[in-house]
Amino acid sequence: MSIFKGSGVALVTPMKKSGEIDHDVLEALIETQIAGGTDAFIICGTTGEAPTLEDDEHLEEIRQAVEIVNGRVPVIAGTGSNNTAHAVMMSQESEKLGADGLLLVTPYYNKSTQDGLYIHYRTIAASTKLPCILYNVPSRTGTNLLPPTMARLARDTENIVAIKEASGNISQVAELAATKEFADGCFDIYSGNDDQIIPVCSLGGIGVISVLANVAPRSTHDMVMQYLEGNRDEAMRLQLKAIPLCKALFSEVNPIPVKAALNMQGFAVGNPRLPLIEMSDAGKEKLRSAMKDFGVL
Repeated sequence: MSIFKGSGVALVTPMKKSGEIDHDVLEALIETQIAGGTDAFIICGTTGEAPTLEDDEHLEEIRQAVEIVNGRVPVIAGTGSNNTAHAVMMSQESEKLGADGLLLVTPYYNKSTQDGLYIHYRTIAASTKLPCILYNVPSRTGTNLLPPTMARLARDTENIVAIKEASGNISQVAELAATKEFADGCFDIYSGNDDQIIPVCSLGGIGVISVLANVAPRSTHDMVMQYLEGNRDEAMRLQLKAIPLCKALFSEVNPIPVKAALNMQGFAVGNPRLPLIEMSDAGKEKLRSAMKDFGVL
């Protein structure tokens, strides 16, 4: 059974000027997302600046999200790490806090062989009863989770149920979809790139884990659901309309632009933590123009 279908927002972590997490703004963001039709929350992922969160902050944000959402849609906790033991600990703690699923990024910096990835993910999955979404984003991690390895993991591990595929390589997505037969069709595919939502859905994907949804929750939800409900011309129209805004949201390193965009919309999410910095003035102007054209500013 799928964790969700549609648009899962990769939620930002709002920060005060002091650098502390702003829990009041987090609640406002969550309620706005639910009102906008978001189908799931991904908390403390890349967009949520997980690499700069201390463990207690990370777990408190997950706890608060679970409490606020209160079962209305799934809450998926980002608990991946390049340290398998740390990922196990964070996954177990997130399960205790009531998360509905886990997002597990491929190990970064130290990287791994495909066999190492298999053992890494099997070890984490065995430590929890929660369904696991594996996250493949080679541009950030330097590691590419190959389709045969994903199929092997899904076939051999009951609670590895999906992949967020953010390689940007549509040929790899097609190969991934083709391997589902080898895995008895037992894993779902989510787009990890907002400019490829409909292409991934056309290959059997069931949704997106989205940065765009932070600023355009209704449009992102509608894009996926229109496709899944058979209204493919409308889904493609929404995808193509979103391309300039997607480009602007990734014109600097994520989540720099999306935090700037939310600040423009009146959500005081602050700036990213170092080593990321505030968006450039020139970047903000291009982003503001794209948001106005899309109708979210």
